[in-house]
Amino acid sequence: MSVVGFDIGNEKCVIAAVKQRGVDVLLNDESKRETPALVCFGEKQRFLGSAAAASAMMHPKTTVSQVKRLIGRKFQDPDVQNELRMLPFETSEGQDGGILIHLKYLGETHRFTPVQIMAMLFAHLKYMTETNLGLPVLDCVIGIPSYFTDLQRRAYLDAAKIAGLKPLRLMHDCTATALGYGIYKTDFSNAGPTNVAFVDIGHCDTQVSIVSFEAGQMRILSHAFDNSLGGRDFDEILFGYFAACFKEQYNIDVYSNVRASIRLRAACEKLKKVLSANAEAPLNIECLMDEKDVKGFIKREEFEKLASGLLERIKIPCTKAITDAGLTVGKVHAVELVGSGSRIPAITRQLASFFRREPSRTINASECVARGCALQCAMLSPIFRVRDYEVQDCIPFSIGFSLDKTSILQGSNYVLFPRGQPIPSAIVLQLQRSSLFHLEPFYANPNELPSGVPSEISCFTIGPFQASNSERARVKVKVQLNLHGIVTVESAMLIEEHVDDSELSTKEARHVTNGSEDGTYMQSKPSNASADGKTNDKTMRRLEIPVSENINGTMTGVELMEAQDKELKLAQQDRTMEQTKEKKNALESYVYEMRNKLFNTYRGFASDEERDGISKSLQETEEWLYDDGEDETEGAYTSKLEALKKLVDPVENRFKDEEARTQASTDLFRCIADIRMSTKSLPNEDRESILNECNKAEQWLTEKTKQQDSLPKNIDPLLWSSEIKKMTEDLNMKCMHIMSRKASHRNLDNKGRDQQG
Repeated sequence: MSVVGFDIGNEKCVIAAVKQRGVDVLLNDESKRETPALVCFGEKQRFLGSAAAASAMMHPKTTVSQVKRLIGRKFQDPDVQNELRMLPFETSEGQDGGILIHLKYLGETHRFTPVQIMAMLFAHLKYMTETNLGLPVLDCVIGIPSYFTDLQRRAYLDAAKIAGLKPLRLMHDCTATALGYGIYKTDFSNAGPTNVAFVDIGHCDTQVSIVSFEAGQMRILSHAFDNSLGGRDFDEILFGYFAACFKEQYNIDVYSNVRASIRLRAACEKLKKVLSANAEAPLNIECLMDEKDVKGFIKREEFEKLASGLLERIKIPCTKAITDAGLTVGKVHAVELVGSGSRIPAITRQLASFFRREPSRTINASECVARGCALQCAMLSPIFRVRDYEVQDCIPFSIGFSLDKTSILQGSNYVLFPRGQPIPSAIVLQLQRSSLFHLEPFYANPNELPSGVPSEISCFTIGPFQASNSERARVKVKVQLNLHGIVTVESAMLIEEHVDDSELSTKEARHVTNGSEDGTYMQSKPSNASADGKTNDKTMRRLEIPVSENINGTMTGVELMEAQDKELKLAQQDRTMEQTKEKKNALESYVYEMRNKLFNTYRGFASDEERDGISKSLQETEEWLYDDGEDETEGAYTSKLEALKKLVDPVENRFKDEEARTQASTDLFRCIADIRMSTKSLPNEDRESILNECNKAEQWLTEKTKQQDSLPKNIDPLLWSSEIKKMTEDLNMKCMHIMSRKASHRNLDNKGRDQQG
């Protein structure tokens, strides 16, 4: 079993695996370290990763990209609508308010959720990893943005489960980057914690985290983000600029053509990279649309002026991260810049101006998240031994709870897990309840959330249960913010006591509310012990209460099983089509190979009639391949190949057997010579028997070879190499039998003489 880290970005995916010598980034089929985060549906099969990128231009409306921006989101979310306007595939709203992606496949329109599309990517990465390592993959750690909501985190877990993976942790991108940075760095100051700002500018978002490092540990002080500011926004600035230029110069509207838009966006992304190293750059695209070639030109100074609004926004999450961490800019000792969108020189200048120090680029900008995730997976897995290193992350949102629509804690704005709460965390609520009730977690401060995210998280139903004495009944509910950053109710317990209420309050109540008529209160951990540390079981009844969860937008157990079955069927169809392609390619290769050999290598071994018949069959098969056989089944290609081989095999066997016959004859002559040499020390009778066998074999081979040499090569041989090999084996066996028989007789004679003596 192996442990791996997955970083699924908006454009690229990276896989890192822990090996005995450290962490390695795995290569894909094209020997590249990054794999496109694309899923493309052809007419009869899916294309994933690099294959999807190669097929995207042929199937633009059935190629799904940017799925990370859609997963766990609502269709009516304004930000989602902006995303969908940039994507070429058709979508609609699902029954739960989520997104349905419409794709044509096998002659029908299929509807997939973003979770199912993400599961396809996970399954592809899992397959790549297992192929690369030669080991099964189950345990993994997956990188996610710090701004992912509870629903988005659950969606990632569902997608991983559909793909057959077991995530040990969903890890924030900057936390993973910081882990890879801190665990290998040995020059931290002993005078106190070292504060480092990690700025991750990705394809679609910007994340900033302030991390405190000390020997053997790291602690996230704050997370801040702008979930709609990334490298693609700078690409879009260039796209809009050149689209306007081409409209004026060439009278073409790029926005009206899907393929033209895709090609121009790709060209703008390359142009942006060129401008990062050069003061100016040209743009040339052949046949962009309407059979027109287009040309453009822009200077870096002009580009930075167009993008000035985006550049100013870079400072906003930086300011928030510093403020939330309770630090000043002067207390930040280093700034690490990572992410695919971080290479623009103007961004580096903005960050240098804000932090008053030049950002460092000591970490691999594209691989750091996957590497950190792989390290965390090794730390969580029992398979590997990793040196002790504490990783303390935190949640960037304040999470409150309501009890049947009322406050749990008076004066606290319902908040149980404030922003910056460590992950994982647990709190035990003690509630005075006598029957079923509901706990509802929610985001307490909408200003902390990405725009368009609803404040509701989920609803937990505690019960049903019935207390025998409502005045003496307490319910202990353990609420957890788990390692994935997801809110769960781990357990609920009914406790009925027969002790004095004042004593109970003195021993156990830590925070008591006066505003609820039910007298609810909370404590950080349960305590049922008396002053001497012993539990009085005689005065207490405990009953575990069932807990059910209702989360709008997640998959039920039945839906998960259906999605797993569907993924298996899709994967089987992909394998069937790949096998069909292999058979078709094998048939095509055989036709060209045999046509060449028939008139060259095999020319003397086929009669004119055979050559004409084979040539005709090869020609008919070639025509069939490019006509009726263009899109056939695996069985049809196999049948055609077998029919051709039935014609060609006799000719091929004659050719191959001539060389094999020469070698077999040489081996037999050598065997005869060796046996004759070995008989010198044998008694005359034995030697004569063996030499007689050798002479027979030599005479047989000489006569048969003479007869064979008199025959033409284009008929089946009179003497096959297999016959010569059998004669060699028979000769060896006969001679060995004679030698072993005489040896046994001599041993018996020697034994008899010894007994007489």
